[in-house]
Amino acid sequence: MKIDPSIRTHVEIAFQPLNETAAAHAFPDRGALSLELSKRVPAKGASSPTVAVDQRVSTLFATASVDMWLRAVHSFLISASLTATSHIWASVVGYYSSHYSVRALAHLLGYFQLHTQKKIVKFYFDDGQYLCDYTKKTGADREHTAYWRLVKREPLFASDQLFTENASDGNVSSDVAHRDRANYVDHLGNFPKFKPLEATELKNRIDRISGIEFTVPPIPVAERYPDVEAVQIIAYHRLVRYRDLVDDILGGSNRFWSVYRDPPWAREYVNYQLTAQPSLRSQFS
Repeated sequence: MKIDPSIRTHVEIAFQPLNETAAAHAFPDRGALSLELSKRVPAKGASSPTVAVDQRVSTLFATASVDMWLRAVHSFLISASLTATSHIWASVVGYYSSHYSVRALAHLLGYFQLHTQKKIVKFYFDDGQYLCDYTKKTGADREHTAYWRLVKREPLFASDQLFTENASDGNVSSDVAHRDRANYVDHLGNFPKFKPLEATELKNRIDRISGIEFTVPPIPVAERYPDVEAVQIIAYHRLVRYRDLVDDILGGSNRFWSVYRDPPWAREYVNYQLTAQPSLRSQFS
């Protein structure tokens, strides 16, 4: 899978300032990106939806992206640990692991949804300028469809079978439809005895997930609920896909990413290895 040079440049520029500070102090205050973007929303009736921003905004997209990816890893650990304890929460938290990976990719590519202002922001570089386009959010731009659709429509992911537009119409293969089944349908029943996985069992579960081979990604289907294994397999592959992409672009040259690509709280359980057909394993070059 070829990475467009413009995406490489975009990511490299966004992460570059993070080489100049200690990684432990690189994350900004909570909500920093949404605050910065909110302050720059064009006034009603403005002649253009495009506004100039500074390099700091670029780097906020980078740190927001990594923060979302760390949420994906954390959520995957929680889902795996609940495998035998709760089909409901193993499914729901596993879904959120996937959702956070997708949001991480969206932020990496320069997308952010401002819920209160009802805007979708696209950050990009043009002729040495840092720019943001603000477009009106529509009724179809829900949190769990907009980011997925934006990522899927990028050329880099358009043919990637691990990612979908996450439609919830009918009995289609859809992560969100499966999540909705776990969250909202009445009379699910099936409550196993509460017994959280111990550390060794958790590691064995993740090792098993990482070693499962498939030719077509097992996108969860609502009618097969509780399809916990499919939820966890696809979540794991997506978080690895993000890590592979950033690794390929930044290599070992960025001190911030070098620290956070392998969070210490997950190191005992996750090695980010997987088994898949060559066409499905990320091979960015």
